[in-house]
Amino acid sequence: MANTTSGAYTFDKTFAIDDIIEDAYERIGLQGTSGYQLKTAKRSLNLLFSEWGNRELHYWEVANQNVPLINGVNTYTFFRSTADGTQTSRISTTLSANISSTSATTGITLTSIANLPTNGLLLVGSEQISYTGFSSTELTGVVRGANGTTAATHTSGDTVNQFVSGMDDILEANYRNSSSVDSPLTKVSRSQYQAFSNKTDTGTPTSYFVERFIDRVTMTIYLTPGASEAGNHINFYYQKRIQDVGDAYTNAADVPYRFAPCMTAGLAFYLSQKYAPQRSQELKLYYEDELKRALAEDGSASSTFIAPKTYYPGT
Repeated sequence: MANTTSGAYTFDKTFAIDDIIEDAYERIGLQGTSGYQLKTAKRSLNLLFSEWGNRELHYWEVANQNVPLINGVNTYTFFRSTADGTQTSRISTTLSANISSTSATTGITLTSIANLPTNGLLLVGSEQISYTGFSSTELTGVVRGANGTTAATHTSGDTVNQFVSGMDDILEANYRNSSSVDSPLTKVSRSQYQAFSNKTDTGTPTSYFVERFIDRVTMTIYLTPGASEAGNHINFYYQKRIQDVGDAYTNAADVPYRFAPCMTAGLAFYLSQKYAPQRSQELKLYYEDELKRALAEDGSASSTFIAPKTYYPGT
């Protein structure tokens, strides 16, 4: 009799933090861990994710955004969280119907979705709502109370603001005019931006300069948008930080399935430095090998073209 497969593809979402920690401890020969051992493992996992911020580009954390330009404003700020500050410029709309339940994930409709990214975060009052798409003007793939905010009831006409959370860097950007035609912007260094003679000149932007701070990322564009450019947009791709582990051990990690092996191997290496230092070098090599394979597979491949070689007999 043939075996039956599971038909499921959710291991990375059901591989909870406590399972990751348990597997890592087993690799260094410890079982039945509890109390402080769980606390220090969770801290080490956050440190591992921080270290991954120095390990190339994580394509699963790349997102797209539109930002409306403001007349005379050339610097746009994106904060790590709403507690750190308010975004300089953002796309705003309103709810077209009440959200009468804190658990509602369907029937959330907007008066307009113009220029909103196809997935992302929206801020309604103090609640963050994440979504993965639209059906007409209704949000789909909704998660209420995202990023530790509290789900609440809302009224038709309440303001809905675009929100960019956890930005780490801006990778590439275009100036998008009123006809939705894009013109690429050149990313310049601090020194190159400093060399621009008159930074208050207005006109169609051609370049941008990024500064990365602890709690925010700023994008300074040149030329400064004037009255003709105001209301048009900068469309850009940005790198997000990997989300923190969080307080609940039942949380899933913010990584795709390809990175589950190296995540567990990396945590085992970190924990070995505390509990099994004699195995640290061995586990480090294993972790680096797993991470190398995951990063190679995570790349954004372009098309491959194979040209046949022409062979002429007798030549």
